Parts: sequence; structure tokens; C-alpha cells
Amino acid sequence: MDAAVYRSAEAESRESVNLQSTTLEPGDVGSSNYSAASLVGPSCVSVEEGYERWAPTYDHAPNPLLHLEERKLSALLPDLSAKHVLDLACGTGRWLEKLAAHGDGLRIGVDFSAGMLRVAGRKETIRGRLLRADCHTLPFRASVFDLVVCSFALGHIRNLAVVVRELARVTKTGADVFVSDLHPEAYARGWRTGFRDSGGATQIEVSPRTAEEIIRAFYSGGFECLTHVPLCLGEPEKPIFARGGKSHLFPRACQAPAVLVCHFRLDRAATTGREQLAEVEL
Repeated sequence: MDAAVYRSAEAESRESVNLQSTTLEPGDVGSSNYSAASLVGPSCVSVEEGYERWAPTYDHAPNPLLHLEERKLSALLPDLSAKHVLDLACGTGRWLEKLAAHGDGLRIGVDFSAGMLRVAGRKETIRGRLLRADCHTLPFRASVFDLVVCSFALGHIRNLAVVVRELARVTKTGADVFVSDLHPEAYARGWRTGFRDSGGATQIEVSPRTAEEIIRAFYSGGFECLTHVPLCLGEPEKPIFARGGKSHLFPRACQAPAVLVCHFRLDRAATTGREQLAEVEL
């Protein structure tokens, strides 16, 4: 589930900041209309419920974190000509639309959220390229894909090791896998995945992982880590804060990494060597 980020009232700025909508909220601490209701923390819901509720409005507002990720990750992607590409946890198809516009190979998006896929299915360029499936059990034969993008979804994955094994199964030797997620330091500073609707501020349950945990999981599954990059918000994101009337939050939001991007490559030979070494040690 392609995710955006909500920063709770308990965060160090003491302000309630919805980075998904980047619009001023009545409960912003310090505002003249601060109400008792805003003292109540956001509710936390399951991944399935959260994205079902969020789906109808997910694409309606710009998001500085998604903007940051797109401008940085786009520069890292290789030539997509004739490549078979998987958008894992595609959400409303944000990345799948971009990937479908480049190259003539297979382009497929997979997500477990029926709500997000309904929204994605209305987009003409990716209609017919979508499947509902659990990323722990992908409905593909072995060695299909040359490239995988998984955007802002790792924190929603129950068993990362299983998903990595599935990725190793469905990708070709030498395939590139690009993953992004909320940076662990941003999570530590109080940023959360969530949204605001008629029911108020809502967080979606997440299991944050450090960069080391992510790299270790992919390494164990046969992937070499080519790079892992912490991304900080910058001047290109500043107008998004301004449009939402939150320019005063921009300097503080830039002080720490907001997004983590990792680039992995499948190396079956290295995997075989590690397995043989493990057998010898046993």
C-alpha cells in the first residue's frame, strides 16, 4: 500500500501535521481555534481498514514525501525498455502509471487493498494491469520480472523474509529491486502513516524497521544492496507546505531524513555460495 505520512500531536513540534493533505487542521496546536477534541490522539486501525477508508481521497492532495521520493528515485531507475516490471503494493497506481509510460515490456501492479485497486482501476493507462494479491504469496511463475518497485509499504509487511523470498522467486538473476519507506529517524521523531477523514485523525498500523534490518533481510534472500540513501525534504517540496498553509513547519521538517530508498540486485550465485557455506559450517 503506497503510503503517505501523518505526524501526530505527540511529535516534538507539538503540532498535528497531516503530510498527506498538507492542509491546515483545526486541531493545530497554538491556533486560536484549538479545541478539546484535538487533545484526543489519533485512532489506530488495521492496514486493510485504513486503506479502504483512505482510498477515495488518497490522490486528492499533494504530498511532500511522495514528491521527494519520486524526484530522487526516478533518477535511480535504469532504462525500462522491454523490461518486465512489478509495482509491489501499488496502491492507487502512482508508480505503475509512471512505469507504464516508459518501455514496452510487461507492467503489473499488485496490492491487497480492494479499495486502493478500485481507484487504480479507473486510470486508463493501467487498467487491466492490476491484481489483488498478498505480497507474501505472489501469483506469478518464477523468474518473470527484471525490475520491482515497492514504495512506502515495508512497514505494512508482516514477514519481510517471506516477501523477499517471493521476490527472489519471481525476479530474474540480476533484477533490480527498489524499495522506499519512511526513514526510521522520521518515525522516531513522531511521523506516522495515516490520514484524516470524517472520523478524525487515523493512523494505520505499521511495524517500522531499521535500514540494517531491511538490508539484512534482502541479503539473506539473495539480494546485494547497491545503495541505501536517506532523503531529506528540500526546496522542491517547499511549495507543497506553502499551499497547505504550513510553511512554518518546513524548516523543522527538513532537519532529519524523511525517506529511506534502497536499491537491491538479485545475485543467485552469491545466494548459492552462502547456502553451501552454511551447510559446511553445520
